[in-house]
Amino acid sequence: MFEFALPDVGEGVAEGELVAWHVAPGDAVAEDQVLAEVETDKAVVDLPSPVAGTVEALHAEAGEVVPVGDVVVTIDPDDAADANVDTEDATTEAAEAEGGGAAGGECGSEAGDDAATATAAGRIFAPPSVRRLARERDVDLSRVAGSGPGGRITAADVQEAAGASGAADADVADAITEVAPEADVGEERSESGVGTEVAVERAAEGDGTEASPRTSAVRRVGSEGADPANAGRRTATADRERTAAVPATRRLADELGVDIDAVPTDETRDGTPFVDPAAVEAYAEAQQAAQAADAAAVAAGETREADPARGSTARSDRNAPAGRVSREPYRGVRRSTGERMAESAYTAPHATHHDRAVVTSLVEARQAMKSRAEARGVDLTYLPFVLKAVVAGLQEYPVLNTSLDEDAEEVVYKHYYDLGVATATDAGLMVPVVRDVEDRTLLDLASEVKDMTEKARDRSIDLSEMQGGTFTVTNFGAIGGEYATPIINYPETAILGLGAIEERPVVVDGEVEARHTLPLSLSIDHRVVDGADAARFTNTVIEYLENPSLLLLE
Repeated sequence: MFEFALPDVGEGVAEGELVAWHVAPGDAVAEDQVLAEVETDKAVVDLPSPVAGTVEALHAEAGEVVPVGDVVVTIDPDDAADANVDTEDATTEAAEAEGGGAAGGECGSEAGDDAATATAAGRIFAPPSVRRLARERDVDLSRVAGSGPGGRITAADVQEAAGASGAADADVADAITEVAPEADVGEERSESGVGTEVAVERAAEGDGTEASPRTSAVRRVGSEGADPANAGRRTATADRERTAAVPATRRLADELGVDIDAVPTDETRDGTPFVDPAAVEAYAEAQQAAQAADAAAVAAGETREADPARGSTARSDRNAPAGRVSREPYRGVRRSTGERMAESAYTAPHATHHDRAVVTSLVEARQAMKSRAEARGVDLTYLPFVLKAVVAGLQEYPVLNTSLDEDAEEVVYKHYYDLGVATATDAGLMVPVVRDVEDRTLLDLASEVKDMTEKARDRSIDLSEMQGGTFTVTNFGAIGGEYATPIINYPETAILGLGAIEERPVVVDGEVEARHTLPLSLSIDHRVVDGADAARFTNTVIEYLENPSLLLLE
């Protein structure tokens, strides 16, 4: 029997909610057939079958949250698949014997060669999205050693195979080892959202190596899905930057909800603090005891202090009369968005520059083009015009098309323009990324934006399509409103908010007239971007929006 454990479907997520099963016990399944839909904190993804065979049992119900690594389905594989499963198990054991765990985070070259050979001899364990990425990067998957659960090939493996060369390989490997010293990272992945793509980018950019525009675009620069902003960071309770532990200990810490970097220890391995299972359990027990004490104090009303502003004691909503409150789980995209917004707000000192563009000419130009666009099956909105104007501004003021590598103490300039478009969905805010905006036509951008936002709203968008943005645009005016303070899509350094295009009073030659205007709100990371640059950038954007014919030059 083949027990299929939930893989790291989101490149670093710790758990997933099983949305729906597409098979039932007794069903025959083919290799790579979709078994279920799983929602992570980034997107809804398909769970393909790694083997062909017959479904014996399902181990989770729809709606259940399953930790990565837990068995979700048992499959009786076909005879041909049995041999492949044995090969995969042998490969995994070889990798673990090298000390790197199931994913081979610190595997030696011998284990990697074995994995590549086993994969080439048998099946290639990779989900459809990774196979698609491999085709785009011209990577031979049979030569790639998978670092995912059970030797499964991940997007990071493909990216590393596509971009690795010479000394850069050593730098990347060191960076990956530093961020995730062992494959089964557990708490580090669930709390900080660190993925190997971030380590790859930091190895390339932090050491002064110029990464190619297209390579950087698919790495986790700041969009979403996983939270790339936390690369190299730890939670607020972390005491160390790095901890040595075997994979089983990291799994235990993950199961107990313990930050392994906060577990006290006097042991070291090669100069790095070492934590064993006993230390994790002792720390977890101490935390549970403290939480129990807090809960008892709350129940007794001892921890509710008077609110100075109100002059009264705050009342917990748990004590509210029945029917007065309701609750829903805080997880998935909603939780991921909340965590990233909180990190951005408390990490990057925000400053917001407000201005307004008189866009009468833009309204007229769009109206003149709209019928021609509709004849080609495209709904031409104002957003493509804005995206092109933003690129013009970024080209003139490149400091806004950056990220801040705090570990290397470097400002990373992006010489490509992959713009995120913040999209409101029922599950929370998502940010699809439109690639190579500088090379796209208005109609092409209009079609792309529509497709991406629709995929985000129906949850069919791929995780890679929400990663690697360099600058973000959010259109709150579509719902209503003029000005706001957008939260930066960290670690980007700026975000532009758009108000509603409406007729407003404007003074023209001493007379008040009604003109179409577009309110703009630009939030910047004031550590990197000065207010003067923010104002000049906004002026450039306004110039292009007020004179849309200038966009023909771009």
